[in-house]
Amino acid sequence: MTPRFILLVVLALSGRSLTAADAPKAPTIDDLLKLKTIGGSQISPDGHAVAYGVSEADFEHDAFVTNIWIAREGAPPLQLTRGQKSATGFRWSPDSRWLAFLSSRVGDKAQIFAIHPDGGEAIQLTNIESDVSSLEWSPDGTRIAFTAAEPETKEQKDRKERLGDYAVVRREYSFVHLYTLDVAAATKAPVTGTAHTSGHDYSVGDFDWSPDATRLAFSATVNPDLVQGGTSDLYVLDLKTDKATRIVSQAGPDQSPLWSPDGTRIAFQSSMGRPDFFHANSRIAVVAATGGPVTSLSDGFDEDPNLIAWIGDHIWFQGLQKTTGHLFSLDVTSKAITRVSTPDSLIGSGFALSKDARRVAFTAGSPTSMTEVFLGGIDFAGPAKLTDMSAQLAPFVVGSREVVSWTSKDGTTIEGVLVKPRDFSPSKKYPLLVVTHGGPTGIDRPTLLETRYYPVDAWVDRGALVLKVNYRGSAGYGQKFRQLNVKNLGVGDTWDVTSGIESLVAKGWVDPARVGCMGWSQGGYISAFLTTSTTACAAVSVGAGISDWSTYYYNTDITPFTIQYLGGNPVDDPALYAKTSPITYVKQAKTPTLIQHGENDRRVPIANGFELRQALEDRHVPVEMVVYKGFGHGITKPKAMRAVMSHNLAWFNHYIFGDAELVLDK
Repeated sequence: MTPRFILLVVLALSGRSLTAADAPKAPTIDDLLKLKTIGGSQISPDGHAVAYGVSEADFEHDAFVTNIWIAREGAPPLQLTRGQKSATGFRWSPDSRWLAFLSSRVGDKAQIFAIHPDGGEAIQLTNIESDVSSLEWSPDGTRIAFTAAEPETKEQKDRKERLGDYAVVRREYSFVHLYTLDVAAATKAPVTGTAHTSGHDYSVGDFDWSPDATRLAFSATVNPDLVQGGTSDLYVLDLKTDKATRIVSQAGPDQSPLWSPDGTRIAFQSSMGRPDFFHANSRIAVVAATGGPVTSLSDGFDEDPNLIAWIGDHIWFQGLQKTTGHLFSLDVTSKAITRVSTPDSLIGSGFALSKDARRVAFTAGSPTSMTEVFLGGIDFAGPAKLTDMSAQLAPFVVGSREVVSWTSKDGTTIEGVLVKPRDFSPSKKYPLLVVTHGGPTGIDRPTLLETRYYPVDAWVDRGALVLKVNYRGSAGYGQKFRQLNVKNLGVGDTWDVTSGIESLVAKGWVDPARVGCMGWSQGGYISAFLTTSTTACAAVSVGAGISDWSTYYYNTDITPFTIQYLGGNPVDDPALYAKTSPITYVKQAKTPTLIQHGENDRRVPIANGFELRQALEDRHVPVEMVVYKGFGHGITKPKAMRAVMSHNLAWFNHYIFGDAELVLDK
């Protein structure tokens, strides 16, 4: 057995000396973690301002903190919120005079606060026992509707005191319900609000106010367990009587209700009864507000449409087209769909419309810029860029990004994002690092900059290429492509990765002996498949990856996902579960493998990591497993993210770049 490689929990550098202290350099791990990034954006109803979130790492309190900023054309951005606790879920009041948001800044429970967009102190509006999960202003601005889980009952508190804390699996839940508050009263003193739903008949999801503010349309599942996502139906709640009427009860999830301007109909996102909703296209559908037949409106759009607004006789939505993202308008009468946003190459998201649909705010990145906030007319003729987050990159050298394509083993065209050094030469052979995204319906896009898990530009600065693969199953390429890995998970995905490597080798750009592969979640599963079933990689990092579908199925919190992709459970179809499980091929494994996993992961339970680690060790394959204490499926704090990135950098720097083994035990 080769000597064990001991991981470095250090701020690993790019590995190249600089000739001057102020010369441009590749960003280190801490540089990446300290970059501020933009989240969502919300345009004011009058169309004059945009609220957006800016997230940054607070190492002192070990948290990623999001604060709200306001931007207007011709004026510098203004930071509205500050402090150690994030401000999220922000919504404009109808008159554009207030922003309501969620924060746990008081009492460690998420509550509703409101602040003037010109600045000042935020006012706490709610003070309830449980976390508020979402909020929406009423059209007249006098009330706010919100959702929150039901608080613990006296019986539950007494049981905990007498018997300790426990839960009966899939029997005990905290159901989510709808509340409203009177804004005028809440600005004088925080309120608990008025509950409009209760009991255990359903758990409320998303919701929308009727134009006359007398009703709320909402989606709800039979309970809050994730395995019940397919039971989501639509209801209309009469706020005078608190009577909720179910208006859509078809199979599969029906959610994201949106009222028509005249209050007679409701648009929503629907699986239209399809049982394979994890990988099939959703639709925009419409139903009368009193219930009745459901009509699908967006059959002509071959991707998932994400509802934004219903204004006039058009429904507005955003959607992917390969690696680009655009705003679309749907004529409710003719069902004609028009792409509104330009240019063709726009990588947009977070589209939001003013009340009259004449102004639009959105966020967009590019191969040469970080995500920025834009504001302009609905004609997209020269929207104004309101932020300059890309200025943070001035001290750094980063690689160039471009979309490339190749043909997979079965003839399928696959795209990916290739990151190259600025001084790239096609006559030179480079090491290659392959990064695969999660999902599987995620997508990689040619934008700056990767700031989590994998320090891409540190490797590019050392003279490597990085390939980010949009393997079969990825979003943006239509339903047929997204379903190519159904009953073929791992197998077809691996074809797409290995054929991408082979295409670059064939160009003469890559040294096939110096290829490293990595990914998190579904990307971790594909990485595990690569390490056990191929010798394409000289080193692999498996982040929160599935190693055995049987182990996964019986332990995950989303068992329907497995059934929809594999078609049955492990008892019904053991052959398919074996075919698609990396552990099946472990006898031929040779590749040094780093395994990274959150201690409390429910999505991909940590047993998958332990199973792969032991199987590799039994066969004397170099393997290390790092467990990140206190984390679930994702790493959500900057110090642990620093560790994750440092471990990956050290692992591949050793196996791909030949750095000496290093020991750090302090």
